[in-house]
Amino acid sequence: MKKLMLGTALACLSMSGAAMAAGHSVSACLITKTDTNPFFVKMKEGATAKAEELGIELKSFAGKVDGDHETQVAAIETCIADGAKGILITASDTSSIVPAVQQARDAGLLVIALDTPLSPIDAADATFATDNFLAGELIGAWAAASLGDDAGNAKIGMLDLAVSQPTVGVLRDQGFLQGFGIELGDPNKWGDEDDPRIVGNDVTAGNEEGGRRAMENLLAKDPFINVVYTINEPAAAGAYEALKAIGRENDVLIVSVDGGCPGVQNIADGVIGATSQQYPLLMASLGIEAIKTWAESGEKPAPTPGKDFFDTGVALVTDAPVDGVESISVKEGMDLCWG
Repeated sequence: MKKLMLGTALACLSMSGAAMAAGHSVSACLITKTDTNPFFVKMKEGATAKAEELGIELKSFAGKVDGDHETQVAAIETCIADGAKGILITASDTSSIVPAVQQARDAGLLVIALDTPLSPIDAADATFATDNFLAGELIGAWAAASLGDDAGNAKIGMLDLAVSQPTVGVLRDQGFLQGFGIELGDPNKWGDEDDPRIVGNDVTAGNEEGGRRAMENLLAKDPFINVVYTINEPAAAGAYEALKAIGRENDVLIVSVDGGCPGVQNIADGVIGATSQQYPLLMASLGIEAIKTWAESGEKPAPTPGKDFFDTGVALVTDAPVDGVESISVKEGMDLCWG
């Protein structure tokens, strides 16, 4: 009788443990570049909401600043040790992160790059992202069409992300130049073009302070810059402040990528001429769904037909549309924005 009671108790305890495990039978990690940029804040919101809906335990990590590679590597190691089923990551250094990603994949984790493809792109199991080259191409084509004949005499400042040239920064930069009608050098890097319209490149770390500093540096090279490409909208806001400080805020065309609510509002306020809007909440929620599927069936997500990643969409936002470049209005952009 004692043995029967003990066996029954152990069975109940085992069932209870199984039930508790079933509550969060799948765990996942989200690793972003920072936890302050509104883009990554919205990405975390999307991942958190979808994880709660699907009963997935989510742990979130972020670098201290954009470019903090070491913290991201440590986060991957933690996720492996914790037995996570998958990792969603926006890598700060798209090449140097590859060995850590491979370690995770070798341990059986599904690794999905969000927004920023790894280098090479197949270092991750999948990529959910904006077509960043197209995002750049749209703002480049819009800027050239807006200038008309004056595009041939433009003086362009290029405000990029980081000297390590992560893929997202290269794709947007090169897309912008091609859209503007400038011949590319090596499309896998920025800064090797010889078109005299390019005043120069500087890096911003994707934030307002960096954008202001980079703009000041380029204005020191040529105070008559009249077109400014920016990697994202915080950098664009910083560039505007630098231009405003010398009284040139009204005669320089600034374009950007992101589509956050502050950035779209900056179009309405005349700070930015146009931006390419991307959708981080969708990237993250689809990523969580993919980890759930992987845990249950071992099936990996498929890329968009004709592309080597899953395209989560992009739209040009402006209230000054031009012929030949499809766009949506600021009002429409505000309905879809984030942050």
